[in-house]
Parts: sequence; structure tokens; C-alpha cells
Amino acid sequence: MDNAAQAQMKTILVVDDDRDIRADLSDYLSAQGYAVETAENAASARRMLQSGQPDLILLDIMMPGEDGISLCRSIARLNQVPVIFLSAKTDQIDRIVGLEIGADDYVCKPFHPRELLARIRTVLRRIEQPVSTTQHEGGVRFYEFSGWTFDVARRALKRDDGLIVALSSSEFELLQIFLARPQIVLSRERILELMHSGASDVFDRSVDSQISRFRRKIEKDPKNPEIIQTVWGGGYMFAAEVKRL
Repeated sequence: MDNAAQAQMKTILVVDDDRDIRADLSDYLSAQGYAVETAENAASARRMLQSGQPDLILLDIMMPGEDGISLCRSIARLNQVPVIFLSAKTDQIDRIVGLEIGADDYVCKPFHPRELLARIRTVLRRIEQPVSTTQHEGGVRFYEFSGWTFDVARRALKRDDGLIVALSSSEFELLQIFLARPQIVLSRERILELMHSGASDVFDRSVDSQISRFRRKIEKDPKNPEIIQTVWGGGYMFAAEVKRL
């Protein structure tokens, strides 16, 4: 199978103020079979998102004018497009902030093109896999639990006061796994198996870290979780009552 067939002509939007980076990524990803669009700043990216939706966005954090963090918040809230941050920053805080607002991965510059390609393929694979999982579980469209409503088709998690929480693709998949298996203790190994994470990236190596980040989004008190509970020596259990609609 050639590169174009493997990529299935997925469209990637590269948003970076560095002209050379835009050109290099466009040439490399095009050679791998992807359709590539580029934008030099957030304003240009917003205009492009109004006319069409790419399959994935490579987004620089530090740009003149509106930065990548602000743009990512809008993308996660409105467009539900997976985002991989590109940044020269290596501070762990930047990584955490990026993931918490809905980014799917974070790659530090300089990076090897093959590493970035692997990250892109991993994120796109995650986006596609949960669809079959949902269908396998009976085609449930909505779940309700502990004051939250989860719209599977729209990939939207909404609290009863109207707050919408941005989910990365791994968090989306993690939530589906738990909602399909409430009141069941899942070991860390089982969770990784269900997440199809054989090609895990740096942010997916620790189930504990993923669940800790996810708790900060959905628990009233993340230090004393009531929805996703730790079962010492066993793993984790989705303890909330789940309604399928």
C-alpha cells in the first residue's frame, strides 16, 4: 500500500508563523500522501476553518497576535478537530495547559519529521477507532452521569450548568471505555488494551497521569474523586450511575 492510500488523503492544517517550517512540513507531509494547508497566524487559520474542516491541525504556540493556546480553546470548543502543538517551549506547564484545553499531543521543536508523522498517525487512528467501539456497544448516542451529558456523535461533554469540557481524542476514548463498563474494576493493562494504545506517545505511557488529568476536568474534588475511583491493587472503576439514552 502506498503512502497516499495509507493517509487516505487526510487534510492537515499547519499553523505556524515560520515560513520555512510551513514549507518543510507541507513538502514532507504531502510526500506522505496527506493534503496540506498552511496558515501563518491564528486569524488566517480561523478564516480557513470557516470554509472547511481539516482532519488534524499542527499548531504553533508562540505566534504574533493571538497565540496557539487561545486558538486551540476555540477549536476544541467549536470544531472538535484534533490538535498537535508544535513549540520550542519545553516547560512541563505548557504541556499540561495544552492538554487540559483539548490538545491531543505536544511536540517540541526541533523534532524529527518521522517522529511527528508517527504522532499524527497515532492521533488520527484514535479518532477513527472509537466510532466502531460506539457501534459495537449498541449505537448509544447519549450518556448521562453525575450531572454530565456525553454526546458521543458530537464528541461533546456538557455539565448540567451548561459548561462544555474540551476532550482530547484519548480522553474521548477513555470516557467511552468507562461508560460502557460502569461499576467494573479495570486494571491499567486492560485500559491500555481497550485504548488501542500499542503505538502510545509520551502522554499515553501512564494511565495514572491520563486519569489524573481527566479527573481535574470532571470531578468536583479531583483529590477525592467520586466518578472515577481508584481501586487499590486493582485499577480504576467508573463508580457513577450511567444512563444510556
